[in-house]
Parts: sequence; C-alpha cells; structure tokens
Amino acid sequence: MGKYLGPVCRLCRREGVKLYLKGEKCYSSKCPLVLRKRPPGELPKKIKSSLSEYGLRFREKQKLKRLYFISERQLRRFLEIARSEGGVIGDNLISLLERRLDNVVYRAGFARSRREARMLVSHKHFKINGHYVNIPSYLVEEGDKIEFVLDNQELLENAKGKKDKVPQWLKVDTDTKTIEVLRLPKGEDLRLDIPINMLYIIEYYSR
Repeated sequence: MGKYLGPVCRLCRREGVKLYLKGEKCYSSKCPLVLRKRPPGELPKKIKSSLSEYGLRFREKQKLKRLYFISERQLRRFLEIARSEGGVIGDNLISLLERRLDNVVYRAGFARSRREARMLVSHKHFKINGHYVNIPSYLVEEGDKIEFVLDNQELLENAKGKKDKVPQWLKVDTDTKTIEVLRLPKGEDLRLDIPINMLYIIEYYSR
C-alpha cells in the first residue's frame, strides 16, 4: 500500500475494523483491535463525535485502500477503469481488485495476508503461464495458470487448510502448487471481507 512502513495493526485501529493484514494474529486474542479499540493517539471520550458527510466517505475509501493494501494512486486508476467498463461501477471496481495477483495469491491460501502476498509476488515466487511475474497489481485473466515456485511447507499447509474458503472462480491444487483462473469474479464473488459502502467511495471521487 504505497510506501507505508509503520505497524499495520494501527491501520485496523484507525478504521475500527479488522483488515486482516497480519494473517493468523488477526484471528487471535492478541489482535490490537481487540485490546485497544480506540484509533491511534485518541484519548477516551464519553461522547463519540460523529463524522461529517465528507468524513464518512473518506473513511470508506480508506478502508477499501487498506483492505487491499493499495495506494491512493492505484485506487484512482482502478476506479477509472471501472467507470469505463459500463455496468455497476462498484462491482467493476471490486472485480478489478479481486483480480490483482497479490489478492489471488491470498485468496488461494498461498499467503496469510494480502501484505504477505504482495511481498511474495515482488520477490518472484510466482509464475503466470510459465513466466515469472513480480507485479502485485497484475490483473489475472480467465484461463491463467499461476504456479507457486517457492518451497515453503508452512504456506502450503496454510493453503491446504483454506481449500474450503477458495472462491469459486479459482481452482487451487496444493499438490502441484498451482492456481487456475476458471472465470472472472462476479456476483457472490464480489462480497467484501468487511462491510464497505461502495457508493460512498464513488461519491468521494466524484467531488
């Protein structure tokens, strides 16, 4: 996500929801959001102040950015593509984000978080149709075959444990360490991990 190098758990606390950026820690009692629900640097308040209309839309945009661990520039670029495709802009945007290579690696279980998936892709641990790809934002297409070339038993076990959670538009074979893109994400595939108001995001960028 851009050049953010700070503690990623602060991002979850800032947005008030789990963004699943630390893998298994996010599901444990050690999650900082469970221990400290207040945003970083904010003191306890008796009365919670409400956000402005702008603030509401800004926070939804930030949640989406941080969920997929992408930069402001990348989100704007994907939104431009989503607008040009016709149909429902929000659905188009989610479909594009789901097709990112780092997200596909995460969905397949070969990484415990999108942040880890981004690192693995950047280090050339994946091939697409026989060619090394080190661009996390690479958009997969129907029929693409992705191969995990790193011999990491821990990540393989993670993938085996999450086979039931793999979206229907992907096919994962942990024996051959491959992911096949059966089709592009649509319909039920576009359900986000956390509640996000996509209309607010579109309105934010329409100002």
